[in-house]
Amino acid sequence: METSSIITMVIALGILWGGLVVAILHLRKNPDTSDPE
Repeated sequence: METSSIITMVIALGILWGGLVVAILHLRKNPDTSDPE
């Protein structure tokens, strides 16, 4: 693999896992309550 492809893969994985972590932290702070009450 070339250096550029490795860098691209690392950036893509970082965005994926970073978004997942941010979503989990957001849901922990603001639980998604779909109950109307």
